[in-house]
Amino acid sequence: MAFQCELEQQPSQPTLCVKAQVPVTELPMALGKAFGQIMGLLESRGEQPAGMPYVAYKNLDMANLDVEIGFPVAKPLEGKGEVEPGALPGGTWAATLHVGPYDQVGPAWDALQQFIAASGRKARGVGYEFYFDPPETPPEKIRTRIMFPLEN
Repeated sequence: MAFQCELEQQPSQPTLCVKAQVPVTELPMALGKAFGQIMGLLESRGEQPAGMPYVAYKNLDMANLDVEIGFPVAKPLEGKGEVEPGALPGGTWAATLHVGPYDQVGPAWDALQQFIAASGRKARGVGYEFYFDPPETPPEKIRTRIMFPLEN
């Protein structure tokens, strides 16, 4: 599958997030728990997400992923418990879209990393996945946006 990769400008965006270290086999459970905690906190404050849920991958060690699971929010908000404030960095990002099951997203990551190298740019080291669709979406229709913030 060919992936259309592009560069785009993104403003800095406040977030609420949960940080975790989990093996890839436990990632779905960690995502469900974290997204539920964040949504519960937002609802308790009369707030809502200001964008798509995301996972920031600080490493790709499948036995011990270091991740940040979160939602963009419209303004900085205080955290509570495991939920803490964060931010998506502003600047130039490289991005591509994967359509299909989550377990087949690897080639999109590879294509984006090749695009970054070919463009003479360098990723800041953290890769992001943004999720467009709810869990009940048929696997072949799931849209995942893979993005890397780039060094200036």
